[in-house]
Amino acid sequence: ETSNRVDILVDGQPFTSYIWPDSLKKPVLFPLRTASGTVVTRGYPLEPRAGERTDHPHHAGLWFNYENVNGVDFWNNSTALPSAQQAKMGKIVHRRIIKTRNGANEGELEVEMDWIMPDGQPILHETTDFIFHASPSTRAVDRISTLTALDKPVVFKDSKDGLIALRVRRELEQPSSEAVTYTD
Repeated sequence: ETSNRVDILVDGQPFTSYIWPDSLKKPVLFPLRTASGTVVTRGYPLEPRAGERTDHPHHAGLWFNYENVNGVDFWNNSTALPSAQQAKMGKIVHRRIIKTRNGANEGELEVEMDWIMPDGQPILHETTDFIFHASPSTRAVDRISTLTALDKPVVFKDSKDGLIALRVRRELEQPSSEAVTYTD
């Protein structure tokens, strides 16, 4: 926990890591790899690679959050935003690792997080159980998350951004004709 990461290995080879660096406003799984070791997630902004888009620095790995929770945006928060704008955003903070379990074909990581409002007060407590599956030709992740409202009602208002997402590497993106900025 002192390095803000838990590495998930299959037969000694990296599959993914559960990370919560200060540069992100939420814990994520990053990077995700196939059974052959191919990285399927975009590297930017954590580990930029040549030819990647530099848009949406809050899109890292596989994440879970929402754009409109009681009117507060947890989705678009990023250290790239001006501090005045960051002050209006929510963040999700890793609190502790509850348990880990190793196994021949699957492993488990259970963690606790809090969803923090701009005033610093938690609005939701989250418990997430990641179950990592492996076979010689596949990798899969089950994410079972329980969100518990704390001292007031919590409303997830209709929004285009949420609830779970995976930002894939450039080769897996849908083709686009719009102008974008790349890392190289």
